[in-house]
Amino acid sequence: MPVEPSTTCYIGAIDAGTTSARFLIFDEQGTLVTGHQIEFKQLYPRPGWIEHDPQGLVDVVNECAEAALRKLGLMGREVSRIKAIGISNQRETTLVWDRETGEPLYNAIVWGDARTDTIVRRFKAKEHRVQERCGLPIHNYFSAVKMYWLMHHVKAIKQAVREKRAVFGTVDSWLIWNLTEREAFVTDVTNASRTLLMNIETREWDPELLKFFDIPEHALPRIVSSSEYYGTVRSGPLEGLQLTGCLGDQQAAFVGQRCFSTGEAKNTYGTGAFLLLNVGDKPVSSGNGLLSTVGYQFGGKDGPVAYALEGSISVAGAAISWLKDNLGMIDKPADVDTLAAKVSNTGGVMFVTAFSGLFAPYWRDDARGTLMGLTQYTNKCHIARATLEAMCYSTKAILDAMVEDGNVPLKRLKADGGVSNSDVCMQIQANVLGIQVERAVMRETTGWGAAIAAGLAAGVWENTDAIRKLQLETAELFEPQWNTSDRERNFDVWQAAVQRSMGWTDIYTADDDGDV
Repeated sequence: MPVEPSTTCYIGAIDAGTTSARFLIFDEQGTLVTGHQIEFKQLYPRPGWIEHDPQGLVDVVNECAEAALRKLGLMGREVSRIKAIGISNQRETTLVWDRETGEPLYNAIVWGDARTDTIVRRFKAKEHRVQERCGLPIHNYFSAVKMYWLMHHVKAIKQAVREKRAVFGTVDSWLIWNLTEREAFVTDVTNASRTLLMNIETREWDPELLKFFDIPEHALPRIVSSSEYYGTVRSGPLEGLQLTGCLGDQQAAFVGQRCFSTGEAKNTYGTGAFLLLNVGDKPVSSGNGLLSTVGYQFGGKDGPVAYALEGSISVAGAAISWLKDNLGMIDKPADVDTLAAKVSNTGGVMFVTAFSGLFAPYWRDDARGTLMGLTQYTNKCHIARATLEAMCYSTKAILDAMVEDGNVPLKRLKADGGVSNSDVCMQIQANVLGIQVERAVMRETTGWGAAIAAGLAAGVWENTDAIRKLQLETAELFEPQWNTSDRERNFDVWQAAVQRSMGWTDIYTADDDGDV
């Protein structure tokens, strides 16, 4: 067993994702020492509805932490050398709980949930300046419309809001509240920037937006930076450890990929896919359907801020899960790679994975998943490849918009997330974009980003320059193999397929956004 250097310290990272949680432990050189991951149940009570059990989100984090700490001890490492804990979390997912009892008042409504379509249409019909103030369009993706639905469709929540007992938060707020045993009710600036309620310039709750969405400020957490002391864990396997870092999961991957300079971009291929471009210390408004968001803020509430343009794809890895769980086409996610590699193209099949509408750069709530171009020649290999191509074409649509908005030509895209493990997908992505795709060898970039935020606040590293100097493993590169004419022709076919997916909810609408 290797001897642990006397100077070694560790940083823990809670990675609370959409389908699983991880607890990861890094050393000060950025090496992943050990970790543990557990998947948790997805709840689908009605068509288009997606929920999580709130207590389950806390329990699975503690289970992962306990297992990871046990592994660390078995390696002969000292748990006492963990200096701090950072959190990365699925964004926009919205919870509501009782301030007095700490009990949840409803299940967590997940970011991809589409129950608020009717509410969104009503808000859009009003005169408003929402995107101008918060950088986001009105869409079922974001937290404010989920909060509105909860307040107006769940009787217990209506009553709790009137009595000022109800509090709303995203997953970061819920975890920190529980880990600190109600001592800290906060949300970091990256998570707050995804609610439709935070002013993108001031980084505070915006009175005009709160009034527009009818959300009481007394029910919202205090906005803090991504890197500062939030509180100390009061019980469980992490008892006594300080919470000093917090980032929404996509911003955590952005930090983990060390996108600290203007013009650097990453794409995380997870349940959804999320492309972020660093645009500097001032927000940039998009004319092409992208989101203006906070990339990170280090050094406390008055510390420097990095803004980003973001393009979000609602369904990426979730489409692979759909092939496995709903269609029974594959036994495990990696099987999609095996099937896709058996054919050189999709045989004319296009799969627009708009299960809950289209996100950037289209923002069409009325679109739905569409599999087209099927013939008797089509087999499951073509559908598997079309599933991977859907992520890659969607990424190109976003990247084209980013280049136009930011006037920043990109020569290389940094890739991470579970689907980036697919060699077939990464090669398709390079072909579709016509640029190099760089895949991180250390795939846990989301957890690593949370660890960076925590370590900066805890004094493990002095600044981002010190992070840049860390000698991490060399990334893998995928070079484009398509010529320009093939690339353009194939993308035109994709765009035509996207157009054909739109307007479906005008024809068919499932159960309305009814009361519970």
